[in-house]
Amino acid sequence: MAIRYTEEFRRDAVRIATNSGLTRPQIASDLGVGLSTLNKWVQKHQHDDLMSGPDEDVEKENARLRKEVHVLREEREVLKKAAIFFAGQSR
Repeated sequence: MAIRYTEEFRRDAVRIATNSGLTRPQIASDLGVGLSTLNKWVQKHQHDDLMSGPDEDVEKENARLRKEVHVLREEREVLKKAAIFFAGQSR
């Protein structure tokens, strides 16, 4: 009996295959699908707008990314200060 994948799973797989920079064999292996299956999905959906969907999802993702950027900037500032401190200590 063949495994039935949801349309959402297929679209996500195509998005990953076209945007991630990973090789298709690696993506197919990671997702647990056959390479030929992944290639068929990419061929079928290559012209679809893979970022379409409810605006709510995009807004949630943007909010999450903004928070992540904020945290990373704070961490960078702490590391800069630590580097300056330790550079002064070594003299």
